[in-house]
Amino acid sequence: MKKILLVCAALACMATSPVPAQDAAVKKIIEMGQNDNQVMHQLDILTNRFGGRLIGSDAYENAAEWMVREFKSWGLDVQLEEAGTVPVGFNRGPWFGRLLSDNGMILHFATPSYTSGTKGVQRGHAVMEPRNDEEFQQIKGRLNGAWVLISGKNAGWPIDRSASGDSIRAEIKKENNEIMKKNNDLRRRNWENGEKNEMLPYKEFPGLYYKEMCEAGALGFIQSSAVPIRALYDRKMMNDPNTNFDNLPELPDIKLDEHQFAIIEQMVKERRTFELEFDIRNHFKLGPVKYHNVVASIKGSKYPDEYVIISGHLDAFDVATGGIDCGTGIGPMMEAARMIAKSGAKPKRTILFIGFAGEEFGLLGAQAWVKAHKDKLPKIANLFNRDGGPEPPVGISVPQAMYDDFVKISEPILKIRPDYPFEVKVREPRKRPTRMGGTDASVFAVEGVPTLGFTTEDLKGYDFNYGEIWHTERDLYTKNIPEYQEHTATVTAIIALGVANLDKQLSREGLYTEE
Repeated sequence: MKKILLVCAALACMATSPVPAQDAAVKKIIEMGQNDNQVMHQLDILTNRFGGRLIGSDAYENAAEWMVREFKSWGLDVQLEEAGTVPVGFNRGPWFGRLLSDNGMILHFATPSYTSGTKGVQRGHAVMEPRNDEEFQQIKGRLNGAWVLISGKNAGWPIDRSASGDSIRAEIKKENNEIMKKNNDLRRRNWENGEKNEMLPYKEFPGLYYKEMCEAGALGFIQSSAVPIRALYDRKMMNDPNTNFDNLPELPDIKLDEHQFAIIEQMVKERRTFELEFDIRNHFKLGPVKYHNVVASIKGSKYPDEYVIISGHLDAFDVATGGIDCGTGIGPMMEAARMIAKSGAKPKRTILFIGFAGEEFGLLGAQAWVKAHKDKLPKIANLFNRDGGPEPPVGISVPQAMYDDFVKISEPILKIRPDYPFEVKVREPRKRPTRMGGTDASVFAVEGVPTLGFTTEDLKGYDFNYGEIWHTERDLYTKNIPEYQEHTATVTAIIALGVANLDKQLSREGLYTEE
């Protein structure tokens, strides 16, 4: 009789409970999103205390350890999963440069990652790079102690120091030497016969006489760059199996504001007397250096071996601080994890929160995770990967088989704030990709994992321009839009928790076209 009374009392409590547990968790998430949203705090620490986070750098390792600490403090299980190594490490310090002349100025420039710094403060004159053997012999003595202005327009990459680059140089030198002979003949004819032949243009290749200029004592190389300045890394060196601490670049590779470059170039052509001074503190680290994915989880209460993943890439180029690329992925992901954990939610499926390593170096962390967890791939309901601007989610497009589930899951989002819409749309099946693309989600898509992402929009007209910050010096914390990021974190938490709490796994029917 006593047992029967206890059961009846429990049923009565359930019947009179104001909201089911799932609804109570969502309500709590919305309250935190509106009154205790800490996404900008996460971004502040990530970008301003650690800065740019290249794999192989102390900043990346410190940021990964901080993420582990934060996840643990919220009660999540978390671990660092080794994803690979780089042959050497790199840490960037401050940099400074100036033009010393009657019209002197502070120079606006950057250097690609994994390229050399100066040997302290170095000052010298400037010369134009030679285009043929005759020009090289003419300025050979002037190269000692000189900053060399090289051809081409910076696209972010350093001078090609690879064997393939040297092969291209050799061919262009031959061609330019032939052009030089033809031009000498044209000059002679113009002089002797009064002809008006135009000179043939030389072919260009940045750092055409690179090794010869290094041996002649050049201080470093300067290339024109559009503003904002884009700076990537020495990809060919890092992918070369022979790279080690003893064969690193020794001279700086400077990408200079195109407006200042044009002034200096004209001064060189006018043979004016001036000097350039640089102090660039690029430092290498003995390798190999390991890098790790940060993987945190809230274990599923009913289907622990089924998964929902929220992810972004933790690494970021270090010419800025990765405030957008990929602060917009890591910040909302971390805050979504905190909200779900603090809401008291008990998701039916396991929710994974992953900060991938090495996305900028070729999706390395995502590839490592997929390779190590092949058994999990068929059991992933969806990978919510964010790797773009700070604009907020305004909807999601899903296959017809998922439509009703997402409509139900997203209902609470419309209660957050009336000026932010959210619409679920049906998308047609698409061809399954066969090659990786430009973001971590593509690694999963190749394996057939759903990687449905949010539709985003600059609702309030903040005039955000992704091209302005993409891999440039302007990828900073200040480019974030707080209200957008706060809404993103809240929506991400609600949607991911909703998918994790479905009674059935999301159907993959109609996700991809039949082969």
